[in-house]
Amino acid sequence: MGFLNHILDFFDASIPRHKKRKPMQTVEIKVKMDCDGCERRVRNSVIHIKGVKSVDVNRKLSKVTVTGNVEPNRVLNKVKRTGKRAEFWPYVPYTMVAYPYAAQAYDKKAPSGYVKNAPQAYAGNNNDGPHEKYTQLFSDDNPNASCNINLSINHLSWVT
Repeated sequence: MGFLNHILDFFDASIPRHKKRKPMQTVEIKVKMDCDGCERRVRNSVIHIKGVKSVDVNRKLSKVTVTGNVEPNRVLNKVKRTGKRAEFWPYVPYTMVAYPYAAQAYDKKAPSGYVKNAPQAYAGNNNDGPHEKYTQLFSDDNPNASCNINLSINHLSWVT
């Protein structure tokens, strides 16, 4: 059968049958789910997408995690078709950012242990954070850095 297919390929002028495979990826979506029915509806909407390997629904965090050879926008649109408001997961773990209480990063509605993924929460190259200033001030690599202690002594007495 393989030889026949090989010969037929010479006479076939159509588009090649081999498509580029989508890479394996994980898509995280924020969806507000109130009950078991909502959770089941969201799970069933994405489980039937071609290329999905696993679906994890966490109602407490309002998070749906889809793993497989899928397009993120397609998964998001499928979840939106259920009638639920959905968006890509906007949070990162609290320990991943340098300044979790920055004005744009801190969110009261974020799940416990998470903050918004905002550029202001990350330490930049401009060394504007307090940690960077102190580490450069007292660095062993900087020979010009010194710690000066100025004492004013009004009265000095020696006991011998």
